[in-house]
Amino acid sequence: TEFVAFQKRYEEFKKLNTELVGLSIDQVFSHIKWVEWIKDKLNIEIKFPVIADDTGRVANTLGIIHPGKGTNTVRAVFIVDPKGVMRAMLYYPQELGRNMDEILRMIKGLQTSDKHGVAIPANWPNNEIVGDHVIIPPASSEKEAEERLKAAKSGEIECFDWWFCHKKI
Repeated sequence: TEFVAFQKRYEEFKKLNTELVGLSIDQVFSHIKWVEWIKDKLNIEIKFPVIADDTGRVANTLGIIHPGKGTNTVRAVFIVDPKGVMRAMLYYPQELGRNMDEILRMIKGLQTSDKHGVAIPANWPNNEIVGDHVIIPPASSEKEAEERLKAAKSGEIECFDWWFCHKKI
């Protein structure tokens, strides 16, 4: 189900300049059959590459061999930024499929944070306190705190206090 879920959202990932790469410790022929079966039975063409790690070397390096379960891998998602920095690792138990909405939210949130120098609140863009706003990092000096309060008075940003300010992007 996950190959299909990623493929159905493939264009959304592409719009975010995000490349999808699948990795499995199965052999190449298994991947060929999966992709063929999905196309034949579900009429969905998998457009992203799937890497065969039949020796398990990459999976071991990434720490995704499920402990105590032989060669079963943990379902994982790694988000790597354009500089090659691992920004997020999501591990899912074998019984639970990955959530595309959350993966896309994380990518959008990381990109927004990088672009604007802000923090992303819980459940963004539907946060219970600030809605679709982002959090401005706390002031690092008294002067900056005063400037922040002035910005709040002028309506540029909103603050609950000098250390908890937010704005719409």
